[in-house]
Amino acid sequence: MDERFAIIDLGSNTFHLLVVQKQNRKTTILHREKVGVKLAKAGINSDVIQTDAEDRAMAALQAFKKTTDSFGVTAIHAFGTSAIRNATNSTEIISRIKSMTGIDVTVLSGPAEAEMIYLGVRSALDLGNEISLIVDIGAGSVEFILADRDRAWWSKSIEIGAQRILEKFSISDPITPTEIQSINEFFESSFREVDDAVKNFPPQTLVGSSGSFDTLSDMYCRENNIPVLDTDSETPLTIDFVHAAHKQIIQTTRAQRLKLPGMIELRVDLIVVGSCMVRYILEKYKINKIRVSRYSLKEGALAMLSK
Repeated sequence: MDERFAIIDLGSNTFHLLVVQKQNRKTTILHREKVGVKLAKAGINSDVIQTDAEDRAMAALQAFKKTTDSFGVTAIHAFGTSAIRNATNSTEIISRIKSMTGIDVTVLSGPAEAEMIYLGVRSALDLGNEISLIVDIGAGSVEFILADRDRAWWSKSIEIGAQRILEKFSISDPITPTEIQSINEFFESSFREVDDAVKNFPPQTLVGSSGSFDTLSDMYCRENNIPVLDTDSETPLTIDFVHAAHKQIIQTTRAQRLKLPGMIELRVDLIVVGSCMVRYILEKYKINKIRVSRYSLKEGALAMLSK
């Protein structure tokens, strides 16, 4: 039996679409697409999705619906994350999405989001028997998962995403050493539960998923002439490059960062905070191996739906 369904990840910065064909229990991805919506911009810390962000979301979802219709999709599984989860006007927005597109949005709790991310990462790469610290730096929340290939031993979703931090600290262009120190102090106070978990389940490797990690890996691949395909589930990155790229990112203006090979406009602002967080995690937990998973929440949803 040939069944076609879609998965939509309504992220706080980017909306993602997967169109999937399921035939004889085998799933094939027919189409991948992402659109920069910046849902969290200018309202994330006041828990409001602004009118212009809402309009961008509607336009993206209407376009996604046309795509799913063209593929003959019979079911759409849409998941809202941090920005929608915390917005005081989320009910109205979800209702508007339903009326304009027919799409029902399921709002994920923090733990459910972390679980989906783990399943996505696990389907992208072999985590092995050693514990890895999986980190997904979103615009609204950051998910921390201590896991091996068989199970997640501990996970936590914390509402300290890159857009929240960017707006909380009103970061200069370029960021100043004093601002970096303030952000690191914020990490110190925000990561206390992660600190305790890392003591109980010491990780050997940092596995990055989405956003900032994708950008750092893209920059590494461009510098080293390594081709990146849409079908890749894992892409390379080194610790040394993370530190070198971080130095470059914090010393450049937005306009200068845009010219860096591998940088895209959608992430040129958030990468400043993202890079600070990646560097903090590596140094705080003394991790000397890094991997990048191109799979995340939407592929985790696919793993759950394919059971």
